[in-house]
Amino acid sequence: MTLNVSSNDQSSTRPAVSAAVATEGVTSLAASPAVRQDAAGHSLRILLILSALMAFASISTDLYLPALPTMAIALHADAGTVELTISGYLIGFSLGQLLWGPVSDRHGRRLPIAIGLVLFIAGSAGCAVSTSAPMLVGWRALQAVGACASVVLARAMVRDLYTGHRAAQMMSTLMTVMAIAPLLGPSVGGLILHVASWRAIFWTLVGVGLATLAALYVLPETLPLERRNRQPLRRAVAGYAELLRHRRVLGYAGAGGFFYGGIYAYIAGTPSAYITYHHVSPQFYGVLFGAGIVGIMVTNQINSRLVMQLGGDRLMRAGTVGAAIAGILLALDAWTGWGGLTGLVIPLFLFVSATGFIVANSIAGALSSFPERAGSMSALIGAIQYGTGITGSALVGIFADGTPSPMGCVIALMSIGSLLCALLLVPVAAVTPDEVRSCRPKWM
Repeated sequence: MTLNVSSNDQSSTRPAVSAAVATEGVTSLAASPAVRQDAAGHSLRILLILSALMAFASISTDLYLPALPTMAIALHADAGTVELTISGYLIGFSLGQLLWGPVSDRHGRRLPIAIGLVLFIAGSAGCAVSTSAPMLVGWRALQAVGACASVVLARAMVRDLYTGHRAAQMMSTLMTVMAIAPLLGPSVGGLILHVASWRAIFWTLVGVGLATLAALYVLPETLPLERRNRQPLRRAVAGYAELLRHRRVLGYAGAGGFFYGGIYAYIAGTPSAYITYHHVSPQFYGVLFGAGIVGIMVTNQINSRLVMQLGGDRLMRAGTVGAAIAGILLALDAWTGWGGLTGLVIPLFLFVSATGFIVANSIAGALSSFPERAGSMSALIGAIQYGTGITGSALVGIFADGTPSPMGCVIALMSIGSLLCALLLVPVAAVTPDEVRSCRPKWM
């Protein structure tokens, strides 16, 4: 598979990365041809393993959400203190990615993932035996640092194995599969809690980590020795500032980052907006939340079909336009009370569903900008996304007034920021016939 520079419109937006990348028809700075051929022949197996790795972000939190009240009682802590286990996890997950990216560019993908899984297993076991809320928060931070290695390096492996719009298509398919985790996570956690204590949930995560570690041995190393970055890690970490100096990278990072800020404002604000303000039952809230996940899965599948005809940049731009319109409608409905519950549900559903067009394409576009630093780029994009996610959820809490207005305003502002980044910083690229042919996976 080759990297066609014209398809990504990179020559006009940043200096050439290397002669290999600048030459059309030359193999990309990624996995060897033998590894790529093996991946093509075992696409379904690769898809399932990479999906499992990317799902760690969701299962680590969604599985234990139903147990939060029980945990507060068992650890003699108030609800706010136990909820710090979520904030601590997000902070560890965001900052941990900045470490794993350069490490993987220097030492390959499999070893850092394996080390991360060991840390995840240790953190999960520590959570299971915790006897106080501060102890639980500490183990959750370690769990997050380990889990983020799987997520950030799975994205880098996609870039190693696939190029151009095929990478965006694969990323979109992966996100469709991994969306099952937040859809089923709370229900599975509730079932575990019904037959055992909250500690059994974390022991289950230990088992998931061990199973994934075993599956890692059938996943090929996608970054060969001759293509690894040999610079010292301290210089690699400092290189994040260099990456952010490129306009196109800023565009992809901003489009996806601002959108994540809106998504976490949605996660933080909907329980109060639906259950407290509109008196929706917790069960029906689960239905409404699940509908948003289904919307994400549908748009991811649509994106994976259309990306070969329209290109990832166009679809990302269209997604940010839709998200901004939905965000503005949401803010107006939340501020005026127009439409009642329906006035919130419809624009929120449309906003969340735009995930399928924005996230996969922004990640794939950023990774294609610097293929020889895919690990660092994936880490940077992930850290920005989760960092803005923390900001979005925090803003909803800071300005909370008992109404849906703070959530609506934060989502509107974040979606407008995402749109401006996509429109002003990312030029739309054309799709070549070669990419159309390459985007037809044999296993579909």
